[in-house]
Amino acid sequence: MDLATRRRRTALFLFFLISGLSISSWVTRTPDIRDQLGASTAEMGLVLFGLSVGSMLGILGSGALVARFGTRPVMGVGAVLTITGLVVIGCGAVFTSAPTVAAGLFLFGAGMGGGEVAINIDGAEVEQLARRTVLPTLHGFFSLGTVVGAALGILCTAVEFPVLWHLSAMAVIAIGMFLYAIRAIPAGVGRTKGARSAEGGTAPARPAVWKDQRLLLIGGIILAMALAEGAANDWLPLLMVDGHGVDPALGSAVYAGFAAAMTLGRFCGGFFIDRFGRAPVVRASALSAALGLALVIFADSPVLAGAAVLFWGLGASLGFPVALSAAGDSGPDAAARVSLVAMIGYIAFLVGPPGLGFLGDHYGLRSAMIVVLGFVAVAVFLAPAIAPRPTRTSTPTPAPTPTPSRDQEPAPEK
Repeated sequence: MDLATRRRRTALFLFFLISGLSISSWVTRTPDIRDQLGASTAEMGLVLFGLSVGSMLGILGSGALVARFGTRPVMGVGAVLTITGLVVIGCGAVFTSAPTVAAGLFLFGAGMGGGEVAINIDGAEVEQLARRTVLPTLHGFFSLGTVVGAALGILCTAVEFPVLWHLSAMAVIAIGMFLYAIRAIPAGVGRTKGARSAEGGTAPARPAVWKDQRLLLIGGIILAMALAEGAANDWLPLLMVDGHGVDPALGSAVYAGFAAAMTLGRFCGGFFIDRFGRAPVVRASALSAALGLALVIFADSPVLAGAAVLFWGLGASLGFPVALSAAGDSGPDAAARVSLVAMIGYIAFLVGPPGLGFLGDHYGLRSAMIVVLGFVAVAVFLAPAIAPRPTRTSTPTPAPTPTPSRDQEPAPEK
């Protein structure tokens, strides 16, 4: 790996770290923000709908924006929107304004959704340049960010530090990392629209990607595993507080355990993928997530449920990055393929939070998580689709040994 690729990989580490710090800072303060707003579970679902809509608008627009401008400007705008959203969320909590919190979550979601697609497209190219498994480690820095952010969030919750000052401080830290990282990202990565239009062939590329059945199966895996990850990011502290009767600080600590398990799985995942292959690792991951979810849903012991969250986190850790790797090398036009699969995965962030909120309001959050468990169970059976496509090597067929004719004596042995 040359120096430029190493610097670019380090920059991507920082972009993923910013995302992890930001989302965990918001998640660990959801009980406090909910209490300040005086919102019910269903009302919190509506507030989270701002995050979902922003995420999907960012996702839906990101592929076209990357094709037109490249990954660098899309990543930059995404980071700015994410950081701005954090501050707006804090202001909404201070002024007890649910619409302001929802607006901040909209900006936050648009930045995360649009920016992360571009980051993953850039990461897929770095993985191909490095010729080794890189995306799980990149996503590991997202999980590392969630661990650090969750630890700070637990501390801030325990000492009753104001939400606005907490989120504003995280925004300042994120700005510093962003200004350092953006310089190492090259221009033009993923930009395809201009080149194709010169040849008159822009339109056919993306419809062809949609027709790839294997790519859609990969999208099904990422949908299920992103839902497993997103459900924890959005609801795990409240799930432990409302569903298992723990206090808010302990609920945030359980989320930190989930994030730590995600981090461990992603940093160690590359070794197991290179050793055993994608499909077996993803199948084992889905089984681990299903086991953890089942125990959290059906076990009445808060201690057992808290321990089961570690299986949930380990299981959910590899589905998203490994599916993106599989999409990137599943055929031509890797940027379009990664964009499509990421878009399918982020549908979980549109349907998941408000849907689980409404179900949780009627049946309880523990019962609502049965939906997530069902999707993860399906991913177990879809795992073979994520195996690398067999490479066709054109080995020349050996010519048949000529049979000596009656008029031709065999050559004497030397």
